[in-house]
Formats: sequence, structure tokens, C-alpha cells
Amino acid sequence: MKNYVKLFNFEMGRFLKGYLALVGFTVIVQVLGAVITSRSYTNKINEHVYHEGMAIDEFLSQFGDMSMYAIIHSLWIQGPILFCISVLLIYTLLIWYRDWFGKNTFIYRLLMLPTERMNIFFAKLTTIMVMVLSLVALQIMLLPVLNKLMGSLVPEAYFMNLSFKEMISGFNVLTILFPFSFSNFMIHYGLGLLAVSLIFTAILFERSFRLKGIVYGILYIALSLLILFSPVIMIAITETSYLYPLELFYFELILCVLVFVMSILTSRFLLNKKITV
Repeated sequence: MKNYVKLFNFEMGRFLKGYLALVGFTVIVQVLGAVITSRSYTNKINEHVYHEGMAIDEFLSQFGDMSMYAIIHSLWIQGPILFCISVLLIYTLLIWYRDWFGKNTFIYRLLMLPTERMNIFFAKLTTIMVMVLSLVALQIMLLPVLNKLMGSLVPEAYFMNLSFKEMISGFNVLTILFPFSFSNFMIHYGLGLLAVSLIFTAILFERSFRLKGIVYGILYIALSLLILFSPVIMIAITETSYLYPLELFYFELILCVLVFVMSILTSRFLLNKKITV
């Protein structure tokens, strides 16, 4: 456990600068978007209400009120989120390959450490998940801040204050990243953990067998997906479901656990038996 914690801290430290860059980019772009959108709306108020004498009710009827809905579906908000997701997906590959293709092939030093090799696997896996959760937490904290910022820039009569739940519900991406029920939260991030573990195992296949390993990795992921979707495939083929929805859910849950365990055991075998120093 102590060695795992050291490896985890090491992996987190290696990506710290990149993580802080993502945090800074997200905060700057989203705050800038809130300010620009609010200023654009207040300019309309100045032009139509104060200069042309349009009534407030008429203005609201024509242009609507201002709220977080004005930017929540725009690139000001979704752009940084999609960018962070893309960076983390790329880093899921780089977290392994940079150890092989770095200046001093650092992977050999890691593999020679006096510790169970799977600690390297779990440290990298945990790092990815912690980065994902911390960026989601950052976005959740930013939404109320942006809501207050916009409320301070737009006159009260023209601004509709949204509750936190309303902001999340109106944001399709965040309803996936931050589901309201604990069970959905565990399902979403459990599937994310499973997906990352499958990618890691495919990478270890490639590192173990090189060109053949690419084929093995693809076949492994295909087999895993076949196992996961086998109940749905059977229903589609037979056009009959022999399980109730709740029973189907628990069966899929068992399959997910089975595939995750299979991924861990396969990765352990590859690290211990096929990847040599």
C-alpha cells in the first residue's frame, strides 16, 4: 500500500502542471464568456430601453431575460469541458507511452522497483480517475460563481437567477458527469473506470507483443464489449427478453465486474510475464 501511494503521488506530480493549465484555461474562458455575454446583453438594454425608451416588459418579451442558460450551451462553457475531456483521453495513452518513449525509457526504472508491478497499473488508473473527478468538481464549483457574476453585471429586473439543480439539469454534459443520484454516479464513473482499464490492458498487449499486440489489444476490447453487450445482442436476435428490466440491470452489473476483473488479471499477467526489463 505504501509503494502504491508513492507511485500515485509521483504520477499526480508528473501531470500537475498540465492539470493546473487545464484549470486555468477552464476558469479564464468560462469567466470571459460570462462577462462578454452579460456585457452584450446590457448593451442591448442601454440601446433599446435607455436610448430608445422601450418598456421593460416589451424588451423582455422581445429579447428574453438573461440567465446562465445564455452561456450554458455555448462554446464558452462546453468548449473547455470538451477540451479537458479530449486532453484526458489523450493522457490515458500518454501516461504509459511517455514512460517507454521518454528520454531515459523511464518504464524500466519503474518495473525494477521493489514492489508489485500492478501498483504501477493502479497508480496510473487512479491518477486518471482523480483528474476526471477533480475537473468535474471544479466545473460544479464554477457554475454558481458564474451565475453570481452574471447577476452582478446585469440589472436585477432583467436577470433570472437559477438554482444549482436548474443549472445542472439544463446542461446535458453535466447531467452525465454529475448525476443527481448516488447510484447513477457510481454507474457512470464505474463505466469510466472500466473503459480506462480496458484501454490500459490494450496498451499492455501492444507493449508486450508490439505489432501483434495491436491486433491482440483490439480483439481483447472487442471481446470485452461482446461480453458486456451480449444480453442486448441476444434480445435483438431473439426479439424476446427473458429478464425483467431490474434483472437485466443486475446481470449487466455482474458482467461489468467480470470484465473489470478480467482486465486486471490480464494486465497483471502481461506486466509480470510478458513485459521484461
